[in-house]
Amino acid sequence: MATSPCSSSGVSSSSSSGLGADAGLEIRTRSVEQTLVPLVSQITTLINHKDKPKRSDKTLQAIQRVGQAVNLAVGRFVTVGEAIANENRELKEEMSIACIEAKRAGETIAQLTDVANLDHPESDGRITIFTDKTGVVKAARLLLSSVTKVLVLADRIVIKQIIGSRNKVLATMEQLEKVNSFQEFVQIFSQFGNEMVEFAHLTGDRQNDLKDEKKKARMAAARAVLEKCTMMLLTASKTCLRHPDCESARLNKEGVFHRMRLALEQVIEIVTDSRPRGENEMAPISIYSSITEFKNKVEGLRENLYFLSKENLSAMLELILEHTEDFTDSAYTSHEHRERILELSKQAKMELEQLVSVWMQAQSQKTKDIIEDLEVAILKTCQCMNELKRETCRLLRHVSGTEPLEITCVHAEDTFQVTGPQIISAAETLTLHPSSKIAKENLDVFCEAWESQLSDMSMLLREINDVFEGRRGEKRAYLSLPRPGKHNANLKSLKPVKLDTEEQAKLGKLGLELHLLTSDVDSETEKWEDQENKIVRHGQSISSMAHSIYLFTRGEGLLKTTQDLFHQAEVFSTEGIKLASVLTAFSNQLEVDDKPLLLLEIDKLIPVCQQLQITAKTTVQGKNATFTKVDTCIRKTKDVMTILSQVLPLSYKLLRKCRTGNGCFRSPHPWRENRLQTNTNEDSKEGKTNAFGIKSLDHHVANLTFLESK
Repeated sequence: MATSPCSSSGVSSSSSSGLGADAGLEIRTRSVEQTLVPLVSQITTLINHKDKPKRSDKTLQAIQRVGQAVNLAVGRFVTVGEAIANENRELKEEMSIACIEAKRAGETIAQLTDVANLDHPESDGRITIFTDKTGVVKAARLLLSSVTKVLVLADRIVIKQIIGSRNKVLATMEQLEKVNSFQEFVQIFSQFGNEMVEFAHLTGDRQNDLKDEKKKARMAAARAVLEKCTMMLLTASKTCLRHPDCESARLNKEGVFHRMRLALEQVIEIVTDSRPRGENEMAPISIYSSITEFKNKVEGLRENLYFLSKENLSAMLELILEHTEDFTDSAYTSHEHRERILELSKQAKMELEQLVSVWMQAQSQKTKDIIEDLEVAILKTCQCMNELKRETCRLLRHVSGTEPLEITCVHAEDTFQVTGPQIISAAETLTLHPSSKIAKENLDVFCEAWESQLSDMSMLLREINDVFEGRRGEKRAYLSLPRPGKHNANLKSLKPVKLDTEEQAKLGKLGLELHLLTSDVDSETEKWEDQENKIVRHGQSISSMAHSIYLFTRGEGLLKTTQDLFHQAEVFSTEGIKLASVLTAFSNQLEVDDKPLLLLEIDKLIPVCQQLQITAKTTVQGKNATFTKVDTCIRKTKDVMTILSQVLPLSYKLLRKCRTGNGCFRSPHPWRENRLQTNTNEDSKEGKTNAFGIKSLDHHVANLTFLESK
């Protein structure tokens, strides 16, 4: 059974002072956590002072300031809570009570830390602090409890909004699935697009706010399904309306609706922290992580012979060996590879049997010989498992390295398995109706989805590689707690200015072109043996920022507003100018005959970066001017990437020639530096540009009224 939304967020933490909020509450979002952390820190400062009977005036004044700061912060917090309560009548009573409790507790702390209210013994000019320390602790506990209640109630509002948005999407989907009139479909689909935009904004904020990386990965997977399936739903439905008696068209459409419903339910399971039919959360399924855990247990026997049972260890190995069937049963595993896996599986069982035998002996007689035999058995077992891991870990999800990436790999695998048959059914429809433009468009959309998934797989591979090389960075938090005037019933404050069809098509085309260039540049950087080379480092940094700008055109990634985009463009141009400087230094190492081509590219790069920088800094007002600025920034970014796609292979060729002694008149300087960080705006902002790629649908919706002839 699904749990109540109210249980999906909150606090379950305590400090060394013994302070803690309600035991049944758990912090699940960064916005709740980051709101509580400063308050807990200040209260802990008050409570955890050294227990000396006397304090100087200076110390007392400092503690008084902390007490007053707590009270002022609580006052501001309560004001926000009361404003939220006024916008959400169903929670007003609960929120008001929690706000009153918080305000009372804050005032109590201020009074108890007020120097004027303390005794002033005149014997030594020093005064005693906290004549009623118990009262301060009690007030602090009440304060944390009440503040936590306010935060949980605020979080319930966000969850309720997501559930309500999901319900609207589901209801409209049911209408779309049953509609028989083309005109009616156009009208309903337009409404559906608006509802999906709203749902995208809410779930995007929630995804970025989640603390649990596994839940964040599951949310990202579900949202990816919804994004890609929205376009599929449009063309599959059009095809069904145009060819109502075609069985393959019907199956194609039903498959899309089914996938979207599953994705919508997964989102709700994540935000409400519930699982259908009381199912437990899926255990780790990768061989890599399972073997790592198994080895940790085995090596733990050195310290404690009794911390687990032999049955537990045997069950862990059986599960690992069961997973090896993913490889031994695969048609892509060679006969020799399969035989080696089976051989190692058999050896692992034998090594574990020997280990268990010596382990049991060691529990009864801890002689020197037995301990040495145990050490040998542990080493042999771990060595065998290492070998098994190197032979078996060839499927992507088994080498992902982290549980969030493992979830993403499973999602990718599922997407390929589902999309393949859908392409076939779309192709069958086109085969039956070869002159149907709608059927052709539908097949194109499903093929594009396949290509998009291949592109996503490429990014996933790079991220997995980054994990193994220790380069994975933390993404910034994006807070989703409601604020007064935001996340209200109709979400008017969240809706961006609507672009017309031509503008949407233009941005979409630019984004796709930029994405292709980014892939080209990434391919070129991967060819360099020295990944620490300055040219490569700057190229990777520039490509990473260009990819963020591409994601912006799809309503994804860290760039949430046009201001985020302009800031990124400014940083991007600066990085391009730095690259030009590095390339100029490199050109000085070359013979005269090798310089012209490189200098020509440098001469192209510098003015484009300068133009982009000027554009990004220029202030504009109004929809048309803003769109023009966005369009120009993306075009200039594309121009830089075009130059970079030429510079990298040219520089690589010249550098290799230089190193062989055929092109340099002196040895090149070391080309290394620390990897540059991409700057992004840390503040969460209102006003999203687009989401789920919905904007690109308007062009198709506009054409729905024109039925192609068979």
